[in-house]
Amino acid sequence: MANKSTKISLAFVLPLLFFAFFSSCSARIDGTFGGGGAADLTIRTSLEPRTLALIRSLQNFMGEEADDPVLDANAIGRSIAAVPGAGRVSLRNTSPSALEGIISISSVENFLTLGESRFIHYARGAQGASSIVILMERNSAPQLISLLSPEVVEYLSSLFAPVVTGDTSTRQEYLELVSSIYGRPLADEIAAARIAVRIEFPGPISAVQGGSFSGRRAEFNIPLVDILVLENPLRYEVRW
Repeated sequence: MANKSTKISLAFVLPLLFFAFFSSCSARIDGTFGGGGAADLTIRTSLEPRTLALIRSLQNFMGEEADDPVLDANAIGRSIAAVPGAGRVSLRNTSPSALEGIISISSVENFLTLGESRFIHYARGAQGASSIVILMERNSAPQLISLLSPEVVEYLSSLFAPVVTGDTSTRQEYLELVSSIYGRPLADEIAAARIAVRIEFPGPISAVQGGSFSGRRAEFNIPLVDILVLENPLRYEVRW
């Protein structure tokens, strides 16, 4: 956390679904997925108290201003807009550690594409049947992490997140490690953090993996620690 670019990059990883929830945060995402592969997401996210305190202590140690936003909505918007497949971005701060706004994805097929690697697979089948699959696993995680700045990787390493360090710890082993270094309250905060997602699709949903559905709406409640550890591959699929 040596300079303001660190905070910008850290802020960028917090509010985005399925590819960058690499800190202890609470988030709510409501979205609409279009038949042509575009999507609009409404984001609300904030840092949890213990994580905020840890970041503030690091900022103070490095001599940064205590009243500087930890989540800078303007900087986050610029960062997200530069991601492959992203469209219009409009975010605002509701507090120094919270933000909300709209993120448009122009093409989910190209979103976060790195060479031949894709984390999102969108297929339009015969007779209008379609599906979208999001897959994260330990083998592909380093490619995703490579999209982040060195400062973010350094921060995540300070949390000993296996998704960054390459360690094969289980979920419980990871939380015990965080507890031994930063204390049980922070470990409990990470364990309790969830990413709540609700997405409307173009047609009636026929099947969902990793969540639930009703009509055209799919809902997911994703434990943050599952992403930090990736003890098991995370696969989310919607068919409609």
